[in-house]
Amino acid sequence: MNAQSTIARITKNGYFKYFSKKTIWFLITLVAAVTLNFFLPRLMPSDPVAAIVGRLAPGMQDPEAIRRVYESFTQIFGLDKPLHEQFFIYIRNLFQGEFGLSFSRYPRPVIEILSNAIPWTVGLQLPAILVGWTLGNVLGALAAYIRRGFDKTLMPVMLFLGGVPAFGMAIILLTVFAISLGIFPVQGGYEQGIIPGWNMTFFTSIIRHYHMPFWSIVLISIGGQSLGMRSMSIYELNADYVKYSRYMGIKDRKIVGYVFRNAMLPQVTGLALSIGTMVGGALVAELIFSYPGLGSTLFRGISEGDYPLIAAAMLIITLMVLVTVFLLDIIYGLIDPRVKVSQYE
Repeated sequence: MNAQSTIARITKNGYFKYFSKKTIWFLITLVAAVTLNFFLPRLMPSDPVAAIVGRLAPGMQDPEAIRRVYESFTQIFGLDKPLHEQFFIYIRNLFQGEFGLSFSRYPRPVIEILSNAIPWTVGLQLPAILVGWTLGNVLGALAAYIRRGFDKTLMPVMLFLGGVPAFGMAIILLTVFAISLGIFPVQGGYEQGIIPGWNMTFFTSIIRHYHMPFWSIVLISIGGQSLGMRSMSIYELNADYVKYSRYMGIKDRKIVGYVFRNAMLPQVTGLALSIGTMVGGALVAELIFSYPGLGSTLFRGISEGDYPLIAAAMLIITLMVLVTVFLLDIIYGLIDPRVKVSQYE
């Protein structure tokens, strides 16, 4: 009983210590990310207010009138205040769920722009990542287990898919299926001239425009995931416990189940990080296919010096990555006792 109670105490205290460390680092990283999200866009060599004045006041010849318009927008956006005061206003607005007004799409609020863009990105990226991850792991496991001709045929294809950059795969699909064969539309999230709404015409158009960016992400994911799963599966199949289990007469089907379960652990980590960083892949696919998502919105904000839009979009990306990694660390601490015990080493 004393040994059991000691182990239970070590496990409990070890997990508390592990959880505390992860929480502290999460908060430190979050504070640093929020700070950088505010200051970095303002280091860009551009004047967004001047760009707005140039768009809203074309043909104005009176320098005094142009100056008054410029000062008016500077006050509206709060850029006339000292930088440290702007930062505290930014932090206060974050706690209130406000990101301010967009410079490039004034007077639309940033939260409205992002709420329109995020569903497109999540609807494209999340299913593509999950499908690519699932198919890649299945093919990688089969290649490691069957070997012979299946592995020799599959691996060159997977090496090619895993080595092609995201923009390269998108351009290949665009050239073959959109331009040459004309099967799918070239760009956009739906046909121009269609009014978005809950009707079959709109949904049919979305599905036709969905295929190209979806499969460009899936094919890249399949290549990388299958290579990783194949390597881990081969390593596990040659482990001592597998040889010993076969020597003991345990059925191969049961052994393989344990092998692929162990091989899946790094792949689960890869899946979590892929979901957390999905906007990085969205940027490439959305720009090439002109897909109306968060990636395209962020690129437009950067090109137009839209500080509030850049800061809000980057903050969402950062939060997705931080929360995903934090939850992954906590889950590992729960399912792997070695993590908790290691806190006392």
